[in-house]
Amino acid sequence: MISTEQAQTLLDGGNVLGHDDEKIGKVGQVYLDDQTGQPEWVTAKTGLFGSSESFVPLAHAEARGNDVVVPYDKAKVKDAPRVDTDGSLSQEQEAELYDFYDFYGFTYTENQSDSGLPASGQQHTGTSDRDADSRDTSDHDAGVHDTSGPTTDDAMTRSEERLEVGTERRESGRARLRKYVVTENVTQTVPVSREEVRVEREPITDANRDQAMGGGEITEEEHEVALHEERPVVDKSTVPVERVRMDTEAVTGEEQVTEEVRKEQIDTDGVDQQRTR
Repeated sequence: MISTEQAQTLLDGGNVLGHDDEKIGKVGQVYLDDQTGQPEWVTAKTGLFGSSESFVPLAHAEARGNDVVVPYDKAKVKDAPRVDTDGSLSQEQEAELYDFYDFYGFTYTENQSDSGLPASGQQHTGTSDRDADSRDTSDHDAGVHDTSGPTTDDAMTRSEERLEVGTERRESGRARLRKYVVTENVTQTVPVSREEVRVEREPITDANRDQAMGGGEITEEEHEVALHEERPVVDKSTVPVERVRMDTEAVTGEEQVTEEVRKEQIDTDGVDQQRTR
């Protein structure tokens, strides 16, 4: 178990290490349990240039100086569900993370356990989404009064629902760069040369008579000439040809949303003529 003092040390440039001491990423933030105040989660900066943060539970972690060692490998942590790190964890987010790490013996309970610790080290107290929904409903009920009963005035309040449409950010897919080796045949033409024997015959003249008559009258002998040829020689060298990286860009589009809304209508009975003020 990591103590709060050790958690503060992790924020001073520490790293998240796997069970095989492989570096998973730099420590981003440490999240505390709101009820116990104990460190519960740490985020590891993964992806290209640390652009993503993955949540890792601290239940079975071990502090090692400024670093923290967790019982998982880098691939497991990188595949963890993506959760925004700009606030406290909701009950649903914690449930999703614990479900992902359930293979390692974690189970999730419904006890209140929202948590958060910013990089400054000050504990952040959060509220769950269910508490917020309950509070919003109470505020809404407290601010709307229906004056339609006999104990109110002689007017009716007509209300209707309005559609409020917003957006939420969620993961829609994964993109990865993967480098692998393929083999292809490359054919090149190289000029080569070789030596061949050519027999030359010349008649006896006054100019070569002395050379021709310098030996015996009738003899046997051999002359040998070494022949040479060129053959292709192949060598290989590795050279860089390009740099490849991934980047993201926002593409804006439009989607239509259709939802049912309710509204009240007021009819009159026994009124011959209506006047509107």
